[in-house]
Amino acid sequence: MLGDQLTRRIAALTDLDPDHDIVLMVEVRAEATYVRHHKQKIAFLFSAMRHFAAELEAEGIGVDYVRLDEAGNTGTFTGELMRAVARHAPDRVVVTEPGEWRVWSMMQDWRDDCPVPVEIRDDNRFLCPRADFAAWAGDRRALRMETFYRGMRRRTGLLMDGAEPAGGRWNFDSENRKALPRGHVPPERIGFAPDAITREVLALVEAEFADHFGDTEAFAWPVTRTEALAAFRHFLAVGLPSFGDYQDAMRAGAPFLYHALIAPALNAGLLTAGEVCRAAERAYRAGAAPLPCVEGFIRQVLGWREYVRGLYWARMPDYAASNALGATRDLPWFYWSGKTDMNCLAQCIADTRTHAYAHHIQRLMVTGNFALLAGLAPSQVEEWYLVVYADAYEWVELPNVHGMVLWADGGVMGSKPYAASGAYIDRMSDYCRTCAYDVSQKIGAGACPFNVLYWNFLITHAERLSGNPRLAMPYRNLDRMDAGRRAEIRAQAARILDGLDAPVPLQGDLALSAPAGRRATTAPATTASRP
Repeated sequence: MLGDQLTRRIAALTDLDPDHDIVLMVEVRAEATYVRHHKQKIAFLFSAMRHFAAELEAEGIGVDYVRLDEAGNTGTFTGELMRAVARHAPDRVVVTEPGEWRVWSMMQDWRDDCPVPVEIRDDNRFLCPRADFAAWAGDRRALRMETFYRGMRRRTGLLMDGAEPAGGRWNFDSENRKALPRGHVPPERIGFAPDAITREVLALVEAEFADHFGDTEAFAWPVTRTEALAAFRHFLAVGLPSFGDYQDAMRAGAPFLYHALIAPALNAGLLTAGEVCRAAERAYRAGAAPLPCVEGFIRQVLGWREYVRGLYWARMPDYAASNALGATRDLPWFYWSGKTDMNCLAQCIADTRTHAYAHHIQRLMVTGNFALLAGLAPSQVEEWYLVVYADAYEWVELPNVHGMVLWADGGVMGSKPYAASGAYIDRMSDYCRTCAYDVSQKIGAGACPFNVLYWNFLITHAERLSGNPRLAMPYRNLDRMDAGRRAEIRAQAARILDGLDAPVPLQGDLALSAPAGRRATTAPATTASRP
């Protein structure tokens, strides 16, 4: 069993015979270091794996569990599988398909190299099997989530009243874009104090992965199914009724707001997509949460999550190589250090370092928007997103960043780039109130860099984007600017971009946090930690 498959009903365990079968679980260095994952992500997975193994053993199931620091650990999936086959001499090996292409490629080699048959089963946790998505996608150039989402609503019956969507509408996104009112106090969110197993894992991570990004002091993630269910029930009670209204809002010092905070547990198998969607629907049917809030939550899980997984498998491995906007600039150091005078970026990166978490608008419209406007190289941005979040796996991270954040796929996922000036961030947050830059100033000394870079982005890519009907209004505004104004924007943008790499890296762990290069998307994870 892989570390992100911690579901008792996972395909590989459906016909398990406790009298004859053994479950193999391994902590391997290659999986913790193919990118330098956030310390909390490694700790979350290792702790969740150890708890899950203990639960299986309590059922009377034999578990062969290899710890990271165990003598003889080869540090790779392949090495540990072969050692286990030698120890147990099984009739066959049964696995569930992985979430990432590089591990899928590795499993194909197992079929050739393992001395016993290897059976790879479909991952039964998802509501749309890979083959079904591939059939839906066909040879379409553009794959729109909204079309897929409506089909999934019909397929599952979620939020359906007969043949029609509940409330007569498929999508309430236009009602889910409110900023937090001044003085509004969001609810306290529950966390989970580390138990003895988690404390042991945290100490291991600090000792073995000291050069990785992130802190562990605030670790409070659920590491068992019982804790994950408690966290989700808390969200249903205090978060879901206002989730829709404020799902796009941001506030300094309040990283969680009304968000579910279940993505790490969901992506690791402690919760399943079907059960959380059905529970949210029950809340709506019972009158405990309004329809726009429930639809917004279900769209994130049934729509986006299933959609990006399907797109990933339908388009890999070539998908990661596209770069439609020709973005090549190196990732600035402040993405690792958080040291920048742009308060929105400083706040989001600091929260990410502390919690291995940022919500979807912080990822899309702050860190992602700057990466888009600055023309940062897709491979470097994608690696950063994979490193820093506890819920990040390539199947979910790559399409979201490559397609939605950076528009590097040229419109396969989104009909337009999600480019925005500082006005959007000001409207949806309080970040700009204490920023060193003036968000109301479009150009000149003290102007918000997002404003200058936004107009520079439109000028730079006018040949490709000016005919896009969804960008008609900003390009009409750009057409009203005289040549002198445009030249001024270009010159100031060049000064901003040329100065991005000026800061000297800090000493200590941050000096080793930025990965040296993009992970290979097709090669097995068999290398040691990168320099």
